[in-house]
Amino acid sequence: MIMDYVNAFWVGGLICVVAQILIDKTKMTPARILTSFVVAGVVLGSFGIYDKLIDFAGAGATVPIVGFGNTLVKGVMKGIREEGFLGVFTGGIGAAAGGIAASIFFGFLASVIFNAKQK
Repeated sequence: MIMDYVNAFWVGGLICVVAQILIDKTKMTPARILTSFVVAGVVLGSFGIYDKLIDFAGAGATVPIVGFGNTLVKGVMKGIREEGFLGVFTGGIGAAAGGIAASIFFGFLASVIFNAKQK
């Protein structure tokens, strides 16, 4: 049980370390790094590689942005099985809708609580 937490910690931390190294050592912008991580999640998820990492690290692999790419590709694959070609367009959004809605809601809630102002 404790090893589940340890594995989640070091795998999630390693993903963050890779991102920080890319920020510090390359001229890539944070937006390009995030996009690259999402694409990496899509590629690894489409080949079933990322699922093995999720089985090993749990939230350490699903919470970082790479896990979002994996969620998108799994949703698209499920959408294609259930709806055919239309699933290419609807599957990823359906799979990620809960996380997107939660992000919007909690972002709004934080802005109300902390009285956000434009600079």
